[in-house]
Amino acid sequence: MGNHFVSVVIPTLNEEKYIQVALNALRNQDYKGKYEIIISDGGSKDSTIKIAKKYADKIVVTKNKGPAAGRNAGAKAAAGDILLFIDADTLLLFNGLTEIAKTFKNGNIVGATCPVIPLSHQAKDFAIYWFYTQFAKTSIRFKRVHIAGICCAYKKDAFEQAGGFDEGLIFSEDMDFSRRISKLGEIAFTDKTIALTSTRRFERWGRTRGAGKYLAFYLNYLLRKKSVSLKYFKPVR
Repeated sequence: MGNHFVSVVIPTLNEEKYIQVALNALRNQDYKGKYEIIISDGGSKDSTIKIAKKYADKIVVTKNKGPAAGRNAGAKAAAGDILLFIDADTLLLFNGLTEIAKTFKNGNIVGATCPVIPLSHQAKDFAIYWFYTQFAKTSIRFKRVHIAGICCAYKKDAFEQAGGFDEGLIFSEDMDFSRRISKLGEIAFTDKTIALTSTRRFERWGRTRGAGKYLAFYLNYLLRKKSVSLKYFKPVR
């Protein structure tokens, strides 16, 4: 089997502070196969689109708000057989595409992810993301998959079969989807690369309070299958 064609989808909304660094990291990957970069924008009013035009292969603008809608719109425009979703404030290590694509050599794999570490010098931030990474690995091991949209990849045909992200969910739409698609095959976790992400929400909320809110929101989804509203989970820019 040759290299997969990877479509990297990034949902954006007023991301001028972060998007250029994220896109530059994607353009400096060591991947030998074909890949494209798709920006799926929710109506940015800043210079996000102007910056994206320098790096992206496709730019999609959607009137539907939220990361779920952005990811779905980007997936619809994708030509690749693998969809890799990353957040606009997230950087892939130079070997990210290569190592994530490798996991799909196994035909039973329908999804993949990797460790996430913070772009931070705060010990609390590393503790929070270490806990998330262990949680994700454990959920995969015990077939109760819950992985975040910070960095996750899926086979396009399985993505479509699973129905894409639930646009009715403001929070946990990523974990909800990972749970649904895992019913179609296996989810891989590779330790051979990492994704680095900003801690902007924790900086806004505070580390302890932020971790508590994330846990409360997740439990609300897990126990009630409901998402919090934008009133409680507003975009942080």
